[in-house]
Amino acid sequence: MSEGLAGRLQHPRRSLGDRHRSQAIKFLRLVDEDPSREVENTNWAEQNARQALLHDFTSEENWRVLADIKVRLLDEIGLRALLSDLFAVLGRDPEQIAQLSGVPILEVGKELLEAALLRDPLDPDAWHSGLNPDSQLTFCERFSTLDLSDPRCNVLFGRRVERLWAKGDDELCIPLARRLLAQRPQNFEMWTDLGRAHERHEAFDEAWFCYDQAQTHGPHTDVRDAFRERMEARLDSGTRLPWSKPSIDVRDQFLERMQSLASRFIDSPEEIQEEEEEEISVNKDEVELENFLAGEEFSAAFFLARRLVSRGEDWAQPYLEQAQTGLDSQDDVHIP
Repeated sequence: MSEGLAGRLQHPRRSLGDRHRSQAIKFLRLVDEDPSREVENTNWAEQNARQALLHDFTSEENWRVLADIKVRLLDEIGLRALLSDLFAVLGRDPEQIAQLSGVPILEVGKELLEAALLRDPLDPDAWHSGLNPDSQLTFCERFSTLDLSDPRCNVLFGRRVERLWAKGDDELCIPLARRLLAQRPQNFEMWTDLGRAHERHEAFDEAWFCYDQAQTHGPHTDVRDAFRERMEARLDSGTRLPWSKPSIDVRDQFLERMQSLASRFIDSPEEIQEEEEEEISVNKDEVELENFLAGEEFSAAFFLARRLVSRGEDWAQPYLEQAQTGLDSQDDVHIP
């Protein structure tokens, strides 16, 4: 389930989305042609529109059709939920969320949707074509304020970063990619791109960590093994010598940085108060892991557990598996 849905999110199935949208539009026409079956045809239209959006959230037309159906149904709660869902895809920008407060949503909901899509096109090429130096700077500054945890949002902004990366601007894209990966570390393609950027700058330890993450989350890839091969062949004499991967301490620092990025938007775990009368040995790392998992902060839990396991603390392995399961579960998207 998670593999198929994660793959769908990473590579939206546009043809299926288009097919379901066409079905939704057909049932809407039948509503006008046969009023006696209005309820039945409208329900079929809504069902197909939701499927269209599930298969391809990058199509603006899919959002428009479902919003139109919500208005026809006078479904104020549904339309408000749909707009909230769109804003989640766009990073839950506080300015956009504020627009939903205290407004007659059935009257202005479609206008709000159009305004959001005009400001933030879902097509990464359309978004990139509208960039200029000022708007690019604004985008990078705004990036750190967004909630990138929604898997669709992470994919959308990942595609935008890819367009910027195509211009070869590593210094601009490396910190953006790190923030994306801190919120959704299972994106092995972004790990690979980040590893290549570090390798171009001869930051080989950082490259190794990224390729290691990529191959861990995408076992079908061999980017880590291929990198080792390249490193062992990096001698002018042509002699191949074993290459040593970075030390545990350096790896620990890398994972700690990623954990810090992942947990930026959550409160720090409560400090453990030691009672003077009782001497209790408390594993603060375990308490922190439990707090992260209880708060569904699976990315932060993943990086902390990975740090602990890499140090040889095998007790953290079940927590690592729980965090991974939690990350996979976040790919389960529900369309309002």
